[in-house]
Amino acid sequence: MTPAPSLDPLPLAQALIRCSSVTPEDAGALDVLVGALEPLGFVCHRLRFSEPGTAAVDNLYARLGTGPPHLCYAGHTDVVPTGDVSAWRIEPFSAEVVEGMVWGRGAADMKGAIACFVAALARHLGAHGGLARGSVSLLITGDEEGPAVNGTVKVLGWMAERGEVIDACLVGEPTNPLRLGDMIKIGRRGSLNGHLTVRGTQGHVAYPQLADNPISRLLAMLAELTGRPLDDGSEHFQPSHLEVTTIDVGNRATNVIPAEASAAFNIRFNDRHTARDLSAWLRERCDTVGGNYELTLSVSGEAFITLPGTFSETVAEAVGAATGRRPALSTTGGTSDARFIKDYCPVVEFGLVGQTMHRVDEHVSLADLATLTDIYAAVIERFLAP
Repeated sequence: MTPAPSLDPLPLAQALIRCSSVTPEDAGALDVLVGALEPLGFVCHRLRFSEPGTAAVDNLYARLGTGPPHLCYAGHTDVVPTGDVSAWRIEPFSAEVVEGMVWGRGAADMKGAIACFVAALARHLGAHGGLARGSVSLLITGDEEGPAVNGTVKVLGWMAERGEVIDACLVGEPTNPLRLGDMIKIGRRGSLNGHLTVRGTQGHVAYPQLADNPISRLLAMLAELTGRPLDDGSEHFQPSHLEVTTIDVGNRATNVIPAEASAAFNIRFNDRHTARDLSAWLRERCDTVGGNYELTLSVSGEAFITLPGTFSETVAEAVGAATGRRPALSTTGGTSDARFIKDYCPVVEFGLVGQTMHRVDEHVSLADLATLTDIYAAVIERFLAP
């Protein structure tokens, strides 16, 4: 095994950013990773999954070593669309370095972090002539920013069928709001989407007694759903909340009561709820208004937490040593693929600063790439220490 000739994560980050891997396209990103990992001795498995009605997605599982303890690093090489390219200061897939920053879609979320982990691995292997002990793997998907049905969840199932056991997993999402070292994610809120359709009877506005206005009942139902807090939070989570995201009628006539009105909403919920309990509560509240309605619900993930313990402390100590800051242990933000991994092992998330993720002119500082590499190297060292 020959360690990588450089511990600098920048060239690998640039090579990844230059792949226009907008979900579900891979655009060569996983080939770039395989090219970096195989010289380090990793056994790489390219895994392509599909389901009817969904796009096929390429994934990568790479492992070095066979024994415990097994540290897995999880992430994604797919990115969100760039939007209007002309609004970008620097071409979004150029990976140019300007003013001490590398620019491009995926720099922060999360190709830069993947490059840092590979560079940290190379440093560890060079220092020890191989792994200190145990094994390290990377689970990299191309379906995190999309439907997330042909990515991490399927790779985990494939691993389980092979008898692969993970002892702990570090997810490289951009967890830091403002500065590297601000925050480690130890859990995530659940997410439930709802679509409410209320049906009435169309009629003339001058004769409301001959019609049944669905808008009035829809607004009454939404008032039932939003009129009081769902909870006041829990030990590790902020309060749950329901947000109405759209109300649609599609009626352009000023003298017609429409036959149908609909609304959509999302609930981000903490560990005081399950999607099943919330579903029952939603239907109960809508039933208090009554009438002809349809409520369809879908769940992106349940709330979960990896309680503070040995693994989160290992990551926190590594962050503190590199940044001089004690990171907050948080469950804020949206969902991530950690929601699938938590069914298999303890999982925490730590990556770059997320201030520009999904935005025009996404970028990350070269200084942060170097520091994150130091942090990841310390995590690997502490986790695999004899």
